[in-house]
Amino acid sequence: MKLWSIKGNTQKLDGGSMFGNAPKAMWEKWAPADESNRIELACRALLASPLNGKTVLFETGIGAFFEPKLRERYGVQEDRHVLVESLRAAGFEHEDIDAVVLSHLHFDHAGGLLAPWAEGRAPELLFPNATYLVGAAHWERARHPHPRDRASFIPGLPELLEASGRLEIVDGPHSRALGDAVRFSFSDGHTPGLMLAEIAGPQAGDGQAHGGVVFCADLIPGRSWVHLPITMGYDRNAELLIDEKREFLEDKLARGVRLFFTHDPDCALAQVVRDAKGRFGTAAELAELMACPLAA
Repeated sequence: MKLWSIKGNTQKLDGGSMFGNAPKAMWEKWAPADESNRIELACRALLASPLNGKTVLFETGIGAFFEPKLRERYGVQEDRHVLVESLRAAGFEHEDIDAVVLSHLHFDHAGGLLAPWAEGRAPELLFPNATYLVGAAHWERARHPHPRDRASFIPGLPELLEASGRLEIVDGPHSRALGDAVRFSFSDGHTPGLMLAEIAGPQAGDGQAHGGVVFCADLIPGRSWVHLPITMGYDRNAELLIDEKREFLEDKLARGVRLFFTHDPDCALAQVVRDAKGRFGTAAELAELMACPLAA
């Protein structure tokens, strides 16, 4: 099995919102802001093939579904579907994807499911041969959003996914589509039922999978958020998220599971480390993956 980091459309969002209660004097050292106080963010997907005999895409980024006015409002930098171009550069078309794993259905993670915006054209799903995997608790949130996060969801997307006949609702550590090759866990601090997908590494003598790769989604958007106190203003429950993040990082450190970041503009993959004071950090950082073996 090989892994690719797949670039999607990029965003610029308000740095204060992305770093929650951290002061600008701290976070601008990690992410310099422009004149509008916005920082650069990637929307990076992970491609794995063959995984349980399938070509699997973890997330789709923000895509190009926004009309021009909303594209400007949400800081999307390109008007074309960069993810589709990046897949093609890696040797794949969107029709080649057998499964799309979605941590959650906020527009910056699921918008790439849709064809680019065009005047007068109704929203249309891409990936016509893929099973779409969504966590059960988050599926309910997407169908019945809270006023606080309603604007984060794409109107009509749940209905399109249901109508495809290729939607799998995941309610446990494994899915029908991917079997034991991917282990799922769930988090509620950012959004109810955020689904974290770990590509399983080899099994050790303790019966646990070691050396895999986990898609961190918005539990840990990038290297700066590995630091436990750092959360986003978009998180629904910052204290819960910190507790979830601590448990998550301790587990990945113990088992040597590497972290894949969707929003870090400069780092796709890293090892988690911990210093003498107990603070988490990253090492062995990679900016991109190009047909890398899982164990590389």
